[in-house]
Amino acid sequence: MKPASDPSPYTVYLLRCSDGTLYTGITRNIAKRLEEHNTSPKGAKYTRSRRPVTLIYQESHPDKSAALRREHAIKKMSRVQKEALWMCG
Repeated sequence: MKPASDPSPYTVYLLRCSDGTLYTGITRNIAKRLEEHNTSPKGAKYTRSRRPVTLIYQESHPDKSAALRREHAIKKMSRVQKEALWMCG
């Protein structure tokens, strides 16, 4: 477990896959995670067969709990609502 003083924020992100579908996730290192989604076996199973993926939206959260809540909320959104996030953001 990481110490409470660890300053790394969590990022909730939205990816557009090569087939046009959207993928939502959280990470502490967006650059590394995007690289994993595009080239590594550590990328999510969903995105591995839909490469390349493009980062279309991200937002920071101070802790994992807040990031997980927001990820869940985004995953429950309709496609139109998700697209509105990155169109307006």
